[in-house]
Amino acid sequence: MGTGMIGALYGCGTLILMFSGMPIAFALGSIAVIFMFFFMPASSLDTVTQNVYEEMASITLLSILLFILKGAAIGKSRAGADLYSAIHAWMQKIPGGLGIANVFACALFAAMAGSSPATCSAIGSAGIPEMRARGYSPGFAAGIIAAGGTLGILLPPSITMILFAVAAEQSLGRLFLAGVGPGLLLVGLFAFYAAWRYKKEY
Repeated sequence: MGTGMIGALYGCGTLILMFSGMPIAFALGSIAVIFMFFFMPASSLDTVTQNVYEEMASITLLSILLFILKGAAIGKSRAGADLYSAIHAWMQKIPGGLGIANVFACALFAAMAGSSPATCSAIGSAGIPEMRARGYSPGFAAGIIAAGGTLGILLPPSITMILFAVAAEQSLGRLFLAGVGPGLLLVGLFAFYAAWRYKKEY
C-alpha cells in the first residue's frame, strides 16, 4: 500500500474517531497507535511507552494539570464571584469603576488560574449580568470580559507559556518574568479604556 493511501486512511480514521465524540487527544493517540501497529515494525510501539513516560516525568508539564485543576476548582466555586464583588466594592465610586473592577478581577483570576477561558467563565458569569443591570451595553460588557480574559495567557503562571517553554526549550522563569510588564501594561490600558468609554457614553 502506497504512502498516499496510508495518509488518506489515516486522515479518514482520525475524522471518524473525532466525529464519534471521542476527545481529540484520545482520537489522535488511538489512531496513531493503530497505524503504527499495522504499518510499522513492532519495535516502533516501544517508542510510545517511552515517550509517554518521558513526557509524564516532565515536572514542567505536570504543573499544567495542577493549574487546570486549580482553575476548574475556582471556576466551580464562588471564589471568582467573591473576588469580583470585593473589587467592585472598592471601586464603585470611581467613574466606570464597575468596568475597571472587571478588568482587575480578570487579571487577578488569570494570575491564579493561568487560563484565558477559565478567566472569562469565572469572571464573566458574575460581571456581565452586573454590568448589564447597571446600564452597560451588551457589547461593552462582553468586550471588557473578553479583553480581560486574554490576560490569562500573558500573566504568570500562563499555561501557554509553559507549553512554549517545553516545546522551544526556553527558560520558563524568564518567560514568566517577560510576561509581567506587558501584562500589567495591558491591565492599565484596559482599565483606562473602560473608564474613558464609560465617561464618553454615560
